[in-house]
Amino acid sequence: MKLTAEEFRKWGKRAITLLGMSGVGKTRLACILRKYHWFHYSGDYRIGTRYLDEPILDNIKKELMQIPLMRELLRSDSVQIKNNITVDDLSPVSTFLGKLGNPEQGGLGLTEFKRRQELHRQAEIAAMKDVPAFIIKAHEIYGYDHFINDAGGSLCELDDPQVLETLAAHTLIIYIKASKEDEKELIQRAKDAPKPLYFREAFLEEQLADYMKERKLQFVVLIDPDDFARWVFPRLFYARIPRYETIVQQYGYAITTKQAESVECEEDFLALVEKVLDRGK
Repeated sequence: MKLTAEEFRKWGKRAITLLGMSGVGKTRLACILRKYHWFHYSGDYRIGTRYLDEPILDNIKKELMQIPLMRELLRSDSVQIKNNITVDDLSPVSTFLGKLGNPEQGGLGLTEFKRRQELHRQAEIAAMKDVPAFIIKAHEIYGYDHFINDAGGSLCELDDPQVLETLAAHTLIIYIKASKEDEKELIQRAKDAPKPLYFREAFLEEQLADYMKERKLQFVVLIDPDDFARWVFPRLFYARIPRYETIVQQYGYAITTKQAESVECEEDFLALVEKVLDRGK
């Protein structure tokens, strides 16, 4: 959606999608706006509670079935296992996605890893296509004035044009671009505490081949999951930047992480968006 600053000011029920790498401040902005009667739609929360809920629970139950006591309790339906995913704690989704590598170090084999990656991809596509319906729900059921879509960091890798067209038709797309200083900080943060990541399959296979060659490994099962996550993150980070920039050129607008950090209230956010729209005329 392309708007002028004047059109944005007159927009009675605003709907905005925030795009960008994990850690650039999307959720921080969404949480600020939540205090000012904005409906906070978290793509990752929707993924975990709607589209990956059963696979996540199946994985937990599979692990619990290795414990004799839990196996008997699960078989007799004596205990109930459920997710407790919240917007502020999405760890079940991250844990399910997992890391590639040695199972004895908490890693996943390549086949299972790719299976979960594809499940996540389909779930993220579905969650983003749900946005128009949730904009209506936010107004008509929950009574919120405005809507903020806090999209996942991997949205640029879905390779599904309909997702972007849907978001652009119903929301104003704002991309939060990391400064060079913040790029270094985000990469260092990922190295200090490596987390599960989503990869396009072609990117994964290319990077995996390079990693195996560099580390002189013959089998995926020999990979240290955290070492691979640390090694691949900078490559993933810089591969995503041109993808996000292409989205912005076609569908939306960009702000910097420094600008996002300066927002402390709804008034700050609206003024920033108007400034960006004026600049984009």
